[in-house]
Amino acid sequence: MPDWLFAKSQDATKKTDSEAPDHLDLAQESLDALINDSRVPESVRESLRQDYEEVQAMLDRLEHGHLHIAVFGRVSVGKSALLNALLGKPRFRTSPLHGETTRAERDHWQEYEDGGVFLIDTPGINEVDGEAREQLAREVAGRSDLILFVVDSDLTETEIQALTDIAAMHRPIILVLNKVDRYSPAERETLLESLARHADGLVDRKNIVTASADPAEQLVIRVDEEGAEKEEWRRPEVDVSQVKERLWDILQTEGQTLAALNASLFASNLSDKVGERILQARRELGQKLIRNYCATKGVAVALNPVPIADLVAAAVVDVSMIVHLSRLYGLPLTRNEASDLIRTIGAQMLLLMGTVWAVHFTSSALKLGSGGLSALLTGGAQGAVAYYSTWVVGQAAERYLAQGKSWGEGGPKLVVREILDNIDRDSILQQAKQDIQARLQRAG
Repeated sequence: MPDWLFAKSQDATKKTDSEAPDHLDLAQESLDALINDSRVPESVRESLRQDYEEVQAMLDRLEHGHLHIAVFGRVSVGKSALLNALLGKPRFRTSPLHGETTRAERDHWQEYEDGGVFLIDTPGINEVDGEAREQLAREVAGRSDLILFVVDSDLTETEIQALTDIAAMHRPIILVLNKVDRYSPAERETLLESLARHADGLVDRKNIVTASADPAEQLVIRVDEEGAEKEEWRRPEVDVSQVKERLWDILQTEGQTLAALNASLFASNLSDKVGERILQARRELGQKLIRNYCATKGVAVALNPVPIADLVAAAVVDVSMIVHLSRLYGLPLTRNEASDLIRTIGAQMLLLMGTVWAVHFTSSALKLGSGGLSALLTGGAQGAVAYYSTWVVGQAAERYLAQGKSWGEGGPKLVVREILDNIDRDSILQQAKQDIQARLQRAG
């Protein structure tokens, strides 16, 4: 180990040492909770299988004190060459051709002895027809503890966007200006200033460093003692000292904390994904449940010639639907609570769709006034209207439950209004007629 690295290993501040175990314990608890949560349906767990495998890998990394450093950047900026220079061996393939790296690869950085540090090579982010490779690179970056973002000139729009995306993941970034052997000292300073300006707010200024990972051969003219000139090609020395020094500073002071933070962030993101998938699954089941109750109510109302019985049947069906929905969302409601919820929704519906309710009650009056003879004419239409109203009630109740028994800032009126504004009334009524007819045919 070089003397300056050994000195840093001995003298680095330990201010985060006492904090790291707490961070690690919390991160491990978060990951353990995700893996062992029995409430997560198997279908959701399977749909996120790769993420769960990554959770297990992160637990192993935390247990063994491993850190992952990913290199990121456009094709041909020298990412693989930089990692080879850090490793001191040609581990990763390099080529003058674009897209030499087609998948993520990693190797152990032996030079850093305090724990296992692994360097990860990734595909270029701007490979032609390489969307899958770019996605892979972003995924690897999102799961790594530290990012080496490599450029070979000023930042392009593509690089600025990628840098912004990674910064949003809350990963520490070292911005490496590689191939500095191509530039004069003045050009180098100009580039560094421009990089600092474009990366302002995304990368700490002290994390912008230079490297010459694979210097190009230079034509050198030598003059001998007799004044004769002789041309020869010479390859300058590899220089990645600034990258090494900055890496060591960060790893010594923040290494374990970074690993714990990354694991906690990943656990939080996965927890959100799990929640979204569970909610999606509940919504799909909820929509089937609502449609079933709509058809049940539509048939009951269409076949019953007594108006009062119509209303009683409607209330019973709606209450049962909301109680069933509440259990589906893990927020069980009593029948009284469900009735109160229906009254709240119904009051807003009465204000916003009075015409529809007028049709409903007009149909009921026609039934009564004709002694039931008009039921054949009005029952189907009334059943469709009942189906429609229960559909709206179901959508509003599901929104309320999905938000944790909350109407949100706008209250129930806004929720019902949004549902009515976005619903295709004709489509629902047509569906109502089809479902009611299908039920009647099965009953017949």
